[in-house]
Amino acid sequence: MTYAASLPGQPRGGAVGGPATDRAVCVLAPNPSPMTLDGTNTWIVAEPDSDLAVVIDPGPLDDGHLRNVIATAERAGKRIGLTLLTHGHPDHAEGALRFAELTRRRVRALDPELRLGDEGLEQGDVITTGGLELRVVSTPGHTADSLSFHLPADAAVLTGDTVLGRGTTVVAHPDGRLGDYLDSLRRLRSLTVDDGVGTVLPGHGPVLNDAQGAVEYYLAHRANRLAQVETAVESGLRTPSDVVAHVYADVDRSLWPAAELSVRAQLDYLGEHGLI
Repeated sequence: MTYAASLPGQPRGGAVGGPATDRAVCVLAPNPSPMTLDGTNTWIVAEPDSDLAVVIDPGPLDDGHLRNVIATAERAGKRIGLTLLTHGHPDHAEGALRFAELTRRRVRALDPELRLGDEGLEQGDVITTGGLELRVVSTPGHTADSLSFHLPADAAVLTGDTVLGRGTTVVAHPDGRLGDYLDSLRRLRSLTVDDGVGTVLPGHGPVLNDAQGAVEYYLAHRANRLAQVETAVESGLRTPSDVVAHVYADVDRSLWPAAELSVRAQLDYLGEHGLI
């Protein structure tokens, strides 16, 4: 068993970027960091025999990257018909306006402030562009406006930052809420059990070949972290920073500010449920 195969979700080996399924191609944005991993995954999704493609998360405001996305689609004989956003964080959405200028196509998102055009996105919406079918799945928690996109023809789901290809994500308090996030993970688990979704196409990191395993790991991880935070509070730690120093002692300190957001969300959740 390789190391990659032993990780939750069985991350696909090799470089991040390039073809991932019959219909999805990743163009990796040049914005690597401890928070963005290898960089933002911009997804081009299209039916193989169609000349229209959908782009999901054009990424940061980097003209070279945005033009590379268009060029990648054109090399495959496709033009951009629509842009979708999984959520509004700048590493996913900051380039959307410029991308719309370059492609002359609208942008759909849950948050009205991020849309370019009259149509938004809601749970249950079905997007059909060039014969492609994408089903909108509401997955708040990382942020209030987080969405995922179910790609039935490839038994795949594009998860933005709700499930990453490596590591775990931040519940970005106060916009992100832990209760919402747990519900979203359960919704994704239902896709893997009831709808046969086997592949995660994440917003950062490698493709995951075991969607159910990845989601189950995320749920177990969250339950474990929540128990650790509850124990830390019971031992007398009261401030989020003190809890982070105790619970996340084995995590790189550069990630502690992000961890504190998750801790604040966990403290809110424990308080709402009368557990602290």
